[in-house]
Amino acid sequence: MNYTLHQLEVFLKVAEKQSITKASEELFLTQPAVSIQLKNFQDQFSIPLTEVVGRKLYVTDFGKEIAHAAQNILNEVHAINYRSLFYEGNLAGRLTISIVSTAKYVMPYFLADFIRTNSGVELSMDVTNKAKVVQALESNKVDFAMVSVLPKQLRVKRVELMENKLYLVGGTKHEVGRSRSIHKFFEKLPLIYREQGSATRMAMESYIKRNKLPSPKKIELTSNEAVKQAVISGLGYSIMPLIGIKNELMNKDLQIIPVKGLPISTTWNLIWLKEKKLSPAALAFLEHLQEKKEEIIKDRFDWYEDY
Repeated sequence: MNYTLHQLEVFLKVAEKQSITKASEELFLTQPAVSIQLKNFQDQFSIPLTEVVGRKLYVTDFGKEIAHAAQNILNEVHAINYRSLFYEGNLAGRLTISIVSTAKYVMPYFLADFIRTNSGVELSMDVTNKAKVVQALESNKVDFAMVSVLPKQLRVKRVELMENKLYLVGGTKHEVGRSRSIHKFFEKLPLIYREQGSATRMAMESYIKRNKLPSPKKIELTSNEAVKQAVISGLGYSIMPLIGIKNELMNKDLQIIPVKGLPISTTWNLIWLKEKKLSPAALAFLEHLQEKKEEIIKDRFDWYEDY
């Protein structure tokens, strides 16, 4: 056996995502680079680690055992690095965070200075929908989660970060006729939804149900970026978080459509399980947030109050 730590990392990520494409995105590598590393690792075993059925990649039972071993090896390697940094007097450890997809426009700004100042802290951040974020937190796979709607089934602690505002938006190539009746207004709009499990979708459905509005020509897309591009193209309209459409508003690719009951206003929260014993790195990050939160909001999100 002559495998490398890099090959272990690549295989573990492929096993987790069951997709070379998704693994390459998270590892910031090209798909061919991941495929080559996966093949080089596989060549050292006579038993298949993965198999492809109907164009979908599956991890074999043997592959699952190797992935488990790879995780243990990498954990020990990380522990050696952290201990070395600790003895040198530096903060060290791994910070794991799961965030909803629209929070990717927010969370990096609260992390940047902390990670830059503490080079011994390794960051792992997963971006997905609310249902999977809550699942990761509940199963204790992450230190923190970032959500705009608190999970009722979990006992959590939180730090409030900033306001999250959702508006009805449309493209600018087509004029939207104004109507005094909100009901008649929505009858004209082909609506674009996020997928099931998305907090944005839940907020949108709640608004429509609360106001007893029609929702014609429902279109469902699986990412905020996909919804944004569909709206810009004129495919339909959607209720979207303001935080993710700044550039499109400034470039006049999108317009906010004023209607009764909007914007919907919630709060971005960084949450963690009440019973969670946070690592020194996680505790230091919380201290950083308490100290720098208002400064970060002022410096990075001053444009937010214009809407």
